Amino acid sequence: MDTPNNKQELIVLVQKIMSAKGTQEEIDEWIEELESKVLHPRVADLIYHENLTAEEVVEKALAYKPFNL
Repeated sequence: MDTPNNKQELIVLVQKIMSAKGTQEEIDEWIEELESKVLHPRVADLIYHENLTAEEVVEKALAYKPFNL
């Protein structure tokens, strides 16, 4: 279940990724961590290919619901 603290932690993580202030290795690790915490299959695309804030990225990632074909 997503608690406000977990959501805030995800926002901070996305902000770190967006800032690109780490090494490439660190950024890759942060992306892997983010991907492990949300169900959205392309959460990194939300960061790099959409004009969203960190909060909006997290909202979209948490709102994602997988579906069966």
